[in-house]
Amino acid sequence: MGGKKAMGFWSRVRSRLTSSAAELEAQELSQDALEAGADPLGSVSDRALVDAVGVLRNISIPPPGQVPSVIGELFDGTGSLSIVWLGRREIPGIGCGVRLRVRGRVAMRRGQPVIYNPRYDILPAPGNH
Repeated sequence: MGGKKAMGFWSRVRSRLTSSAAELEAQELSQDALEAGADPLGSVSDRALVDAVGVLRNISIPPPGQVPSVIGELFDGTGSLSIVWLGRREIPGIGCGVRLRVRGRVAMRRGQPVIYNPRYDILPAPGNH
């Protein structure tokens, strides 16, 4: 039995040495979301209620003259979804790299999952909780 444990250890070491930084980040994020009891974003479906944990990879704000909104991409290592807060041009504390827990109903828009006006909590970075 000790051989299996050692083999698993060396497999993990080899995997970490040969994986890219993006792959390692995705693995860490998906493990973090799993430990938080969140739904994996890679398997969300239309109209599902979702409780997800991930990191905002980008934020955009439409130009003046368009509907005020803050649009972000939440990534958890298994997939991503857009989150859209309507009627706002900024949200204190929301920015790229921020870790969030969001809850809401998924809508599919152009084949991509979106949650409009999600409930959210800003979380500490992994390892800082």
